[in-house]
Amino acid sequence: MIHINAKQTKMQFTKNGPITYRYVLRPVNYSRLAEKKVIAEASVRSGIAKGALKGAWDAIGEVLKAWLTEGHSVAIPGLGTLRFSVSGQSVEDVNDVAKDLIKSRKVVYTPSTDIKDELKGTNISITCYDKDGKEVKRVQDDADNEDIDDGEDEGDGNTTTGGNTGTGDNTGNGGTTGGGGNNDDPDNGME
Repeated sequence: MIHINAKQTKMQFTKNGPITYRYVLRPVNYSRLAEKKVIAEASVRSGIAKGALKGAWDAIGEVLKAWLTEGHSVAIPGLGTLRFSVSGQSVEDVNDVAKDLIKSRKVVYTPSTDIKDELKGTNISITCYDKDGKEVKRVQDDADNEDIDDGEDEGDGNTTTGGNTGTGDNTGNGGTTGGGGNNDDPDNGME
């Protein structure tokens, strides 16, 4: 189950435009799993010794680093591909092209079809909070889960509780992707 928070956040979509409140979705990330824990779990699942897995893990990391920095798109079996990318400014005149136009260098991950299908089939639970941090609603797409049930399930596969008492509208317009906008809590946008 993937848990998502929807926090009512002050937004402004155009300079000098009206300020509105919108519910911004953000996945709840529990923690960053340490390499040691991942290797230990992979060892249990595969029957391969931890030391052998650690050696393979380190070697794969070095290969990825070398090939990505050479400009290759690198496949990771069962997961997807990684590739190098940049973000930068565009210029009209070829004489203005220079290295300082690059604003950031990054690695882009493209998940495999298997990962996308797994995520698509994973149940989601959304907890909505108003601007004061009070929980106002829960939405869950897993009708079999009894954790969030107010007895009013209409049998449509969605279960909700609480009242949507927030003052913002929840039309899904705007958001923090695509059309932009100013978000008074930059750490609370979609990732």
